[in-house]
Amino acid sequence: MSNVPPTNPVVHWGIHAATVCPMDMDGRIDTQALAAHLAQTCDTPGIKGLLLNGHAGEGHFLTQDERAQVITIARANTARSTFITAGVTAESTAAAIDEARVSAQAGADALLVFPPNHWAGGADKDIVLGHHAAIAAAVDLPLVVYKAPVTAGPMSYPDTVMTALLQEISAITAIKEGSWEVAAYENTWRLTAALRPDVAVLGSGDEHLLTSYLIGSHGSQVSLAAIIPETIVALCAAAQAGDWVAARACHEDLYALSVAIYRDTPGNLATARLKACLKLMGHIPHDTVRRPMRQLTEPELARLRAVLCGSNLLA
Repeated sequence: MSNVPPTNPVVHWGIHAATVCPMDMDGRIDTQALAAHLAQTCDTPGIKGLLLNGHAGEGHFLTQDERAQVITIARANTARSTFITAGVTAESTAAAIDEARVSAQAGADALLVFPPNHWAGGADKDIVLGHHAAIAAAVDLPLVVYKAPVTAGPMSYPDTVMTALLQEISAITAIKEGSWEVAAYENTWRLTAALRPDVAVLGSGDEHLLTSYLIGSHGSQVSLAAIIPETIVALCAAAQAGDWVAARACHEDLYALSVAIYRDTPGNLATARLKACLKLMGHIPHDTVRRPMRQLTEPELARLRAVLCGSNLLA
């Protein structure tokens, strides 16, 4: 793992927890539970910031007012030094600009720009570049590029697109590298180091953090940091120190849970599993997810309960 932060003064060095958005049984934001969840996560020494309104936070299911509310609650319940990155999930560029402006006004420090879902059908370099450039021009905040899993097809940008983004948009300060594939991750690491050494590369495949850190990483934006923050912080610290024995031990501690949340099929239930884990651990009162996502079945809950018990995360 790189022991030197990126040269850009706005960095994502260290661990940033991708938090969930607790909801009541009717699917409304539980503001008290959200405030407690954010505060508890940030109380862990070594947590440098939060990623709000991302996949784990169901940002794509929230209204614009709700996304702003999440950021406002985070600002009110965490230290001012907490670095807040807000997801931008809108399908159109105009809507993404509006979302970015609202997030900035609510107190975000940076914006993670997710690829619009319709790009699954394809998006050329100029389309991707234009979308990010328009957001950068409209809002004076650093941008984080989302490198989607390789299974997402065109939404996992090829080198031509990544090169254009890095070379032409100076507002980009980080990449959330979620390729979930080791060779693709290393390619992003090397490409970024060659083109923009000031840009932070964040190893963000929860199952593959150890491998990412071995290749090189400046930190992570990961949802496991909202479930087992101490373990994720310890892994990052061990990697930064070059203590690979300790890092491997942390990897063993998190591995079973990461598989149960992210690798088990169907993959679209990862957020529901995160919420179920937090409820089973007594950290949130309800594991409600917003439709069309569904709640877990009893066998699915039993699977998580067994893994949490085996990892000594339940009494």
